[in-house]
Amino acid sequence: MSRGYFELADQPVLSRNLLDRDERLRLDPDYVRDSWAKARVLVVDESGRTPVDWEVDPGREFHETDAAAWDAAAGRGGRVRTRTGTDLAPEPPAEAVLLGEADGVPYWAVRGGPAWTAADDPGEWADLRAAGAFLDPLGSGLLTGAVATLNWHDRARFCAVDGTRTRPHNAGWARMCENGHEEYPRTDPAVICLVHDGADRVLLARQPVWPVGRYSVLAGFVESGESLEACVHREIAEEVGLDVTDVRYLGSQAWPFPRSLMVGFHAIADPDALLRPQDGEIADALWVTRTQLRAALARGDWAGRDDGRDAHESTDPVVLLPGKVSIARTMLDSWAAAGG
Repeated sequence: MSRGYFELADQPVLSRNLLDRDERLRLDPDYVRDSWAKARVLVVDESGRTPVDWEVDPGREFHETDAAAWDAAAGRGGRVRTRTGTDLAPEPPAEAVLLGEADGVPYWAVRGGPAWTAADDPGEWADLRAAGAFLDPLGSGLLTGAVATLNWHDRARFCAVDGTRTRPHNAGWARMCENGHEEYPRTDPAVICLVHDGADRVLLARQPVWPVGRYSVLAGFVESGESLEACVHREIAEEVGLDVTDVRYLGSQAWPFPRSLMVGFHAIADPDALLRPQDGEIADALWVTRTQLRAALARGDWAGRDDGRDAHESTDPVVLLPGKVSIARTMLDSWAAAGG
């Protein structure tokens, strides 16, 4: 076993899914037609928001950048609010997506907004980035699948082969153009890698668009014809100038913004090697100890916070880390817990 080997302590929150995604159901016209009468439907607006019911009334509107509100929500739990299919339409709308089935209940997703029902309060609508970590497994899987698939439909209205218009097909899991060419929902794979020294230090980096103090692990998209492991080596070398060894798989998570799949790894690098942040991609990179990382984790998520300090101003750098909805946070939590 390699130095510093560890596993994810918890399942990444957006990989939780209780739905049966049986392709045969989508291809059965009788099931598709009849399922609508007993379906529960998730309504998602163009910003990826859906109404959420919390176990405890928060007493305020939630916003993605309102860190205090979302920290207060942690542990309370939430459920996405679904509708009865026939309350929205007599039959599945053309753009509706059959997400799957759970406990005998079919679940669909449609585009819409608070105006669909007079009872909806726009302040109760939340998106996946903000609410995903606090939803129950069913709701998390529903919203993740809905956002990913509806985003693809929004971007696939013309055929990539001949440019003709496409229409939904197979209960929302394909689109067919005027000349019969079929297209299917796309997923763009990306690697995300926690680089450590095999002992007690981990590498963090900051993108130029992030406020000072906000850090995460390194990530990048997989190129055509490239393996996941090769991408890890290339991306780390490009972004910070380090060669890594002992590349090990950790887990994966959908990241439908708009259609990524984050594939998590960890790898070992020499902490004494020169860091060379890539111009335009990485503003700053630094090694922190496990003790420093634990202190940063205890400060909570980075949403809405900006200490306005450079991470190098003290020997105990002020570091703010990703929220719980990201696999990056699961990876950092797990590495921090793995040490003595």
